[in-house]
Amino acid sequence: MNKALILGGGFAGIEAAIFLKKQNIDVTLVSDRDYFYIYPTSIWIPTGDKTKEEVSVKLSDIAKAHNFNTIVNAVTNINAKEKKITLANGSILDTFKYIIVALGQEKVEIDGMKEHTLSICGKPEEAEEIKKRIDLLIKKDEGKISFGFGGNPKDKSTIRGGPAFEVMFNVHNQLKKLGLRDKFELAFFAPMASPGEKMGSKALSMIDKMFGMTKITKKVGSPIKSFDKNGINFADGTHLESDLTIFIGAGSGHSVIKSSDLPLSEAGFVLANEYGEVDGMSGVYAIGDSVMLLGENDWKAKQGHVAEIMARNVAHNIKNPKNKKSYIEHLNIICIMDTGDGAAFVYRSNTKAIMIPMPIIGHWLKLGWGWYCKNSKLGRIPRIAGI
Repeated sequence: MNKALILGGGFAGIEAAIFLKKQNIDVTLVSDRDYFYIYPTSIWIPTGDKTKEEVSVKLSDIAKAHNFNTIVNAVTNINAKEKKITLANGSILDTFKYIIVALGQEKVEIDGMKEHTLSICGKPEEAEEIKKRIDLLIKKDEGKISFGFGGNPKDKSTIRGGPAFEVMFNVHNQLKKLGLRDKFELAFFAPMASPGEKMGSKALSMIDKMFGMTKITKKVGSPIKSFDKNGINFADGTHLESDLTIFIGAGSGHSVIKSSDLPLSEAGFVLANEYGEVDGMSGVYAIGDSVMLLGENDWKAKQGHVAEIMARNVAHNIKNPKNKKSYIEHLNIICIMDTGDGAAFVYRSNTKAIMIPMPIIGHWLKLGWGWYCKNSKLGRIPRIAGI
């Protein structure tokens, strides 16, 4: 039986493992975590509506449900040409016909970012720390909380703004329920002039309307120079005061990938074709946030459902080399942007840009998706194609 090694236990890696097993391939997945973390539903950890455990699934349980092998360890070196992978414990894996790189991405560094900000899209522990910091401010009955995201001019598809909006509006509603909203200053910041424009003009207009309704101030259009213990410094010389800064940095290539022999884009992402294949390296594939997205549109974005399509396609292409599937025709933005008391359905493609407000029911739909994601990964309920 042919053997495949998957590097990474996120949306792309898990999906690849599940579907490669369906192709009767012996699969081993390497992850530095012993659990699968559902980032889209982690937005509720800061407000206490969910715990880290509730948005996580044990990797061993998923592996048992789909009959693949796992190694919990960090990848430290990739020699793609020789298909030789080194792990943090010194182990070397070099007996696999197929290597699927799905390590995700790291963040564009800004001075003071690590010391003075927390991210909802970073390590899971950061979401828990955000909750602790918010709780401390609530005990004080006042505070200044800033929410923002960054950009990467080398690859605009790495901007991840949706979760910043979601956490911000959820915190607004949490404070409102506690009767403390008027004692807190909430602010949003981003370096681009029109943050959220990837979702389309209707979405941009609706977000601006929500800023007004929630009395959240915004600072946009100036590059972020640095962060300090008192807030955010911008290139135009202004300073935004903040007791707690929640910031999602734009994506940059994973450090292990950057130090490998894989071909890379300017931003440090693996160069792979539309079928997931790394040119010139037989049996080596790259999927998910690890790879540079192809396509000419300027709104494209790295999302979990796109990563899963890439993963399913790679499994298909390995088994059917004469009838390969491309992910490009499936590039779109789909999300339910939660606000705590409702949500908005967002869809963007080359031909459509839709944003539909869904008061109350939208929040329950996103909760339902979280339940579906967890239980479908465990094989307890059927998978719905494309979701």
